[in-house]
Amino acid sequence: MTSKISTQKMKKAIAHIVSVDKKLVPVIEKAPLCTIGRSERKYSHFESLVESVISQQLAVKAADTIYKRVLDLADGTMSPTKIAKITESDMRLAGVSGAKFKTIKGLSEASLDKRIDFESLHELDNDQLIHDQLISLWGIGPWTVDMFMIFQLGRLDVWPTGDLGVRRGWEKTHNLKELITPELLEKRGEKFRPYRSVVAWYCWRALEK
Repeated sequence: MTSKISTQKMKKAIAHIVSVDKKLVPVIEKAPLCTIGRSERKYSHFESLVESVISQQLAVKAADTIYKRVLDLADGTMSPTKIAKITESDMRLAGVSGAKFKTIKGLSEASLDKRIDFESLHELDNDQLIHDQLISLWGIGPWTVDMFMIFQLGRLDVWPTGDLGVRRGWEKTHNLKELITPELLEKRGEKFRPYRSVVAWYCWRALEK
């Protein structure tokens, strides 16, 4: 589904990152080699987006429970056709909010009417084009798109400044006494192109005990 990123390419990314920002060296040395794009995905692109929508603002355990209920409603196959047949009342009973139902329904409709070919998104080289297609859907925001592109498509140059964990991890690695804004972090990330996703990944690692 997605082309794997080799260990050699990831080490090249790390070398670039540490060459432009020494303050990230400690967390990089303590953490494992970044896994973005280096492992097989367990979900189709469509299924990944549905899972992401369900998981929004929920604890992992609660999200997993609801996802499994929706999967049961879809007869074990999380496809656009199956999702389109599930009623809102059944989704609500499974624990999906009305807003999330509308978003998930919109995903299935966009696939079925061929507005978006979800399973071919990884073939697009232009990250902005992928972003624009997904963000056009009701309920799909920048954070969801960023997470999809990083963890599902394995894109190395996504800079999710809207993610609180990335900002807190940046502050920790750079010993900042004040909170950094998404706008300022956007500027700070420029020097890491084309490996900003990798920097974000290590910012998350910096928050782990």
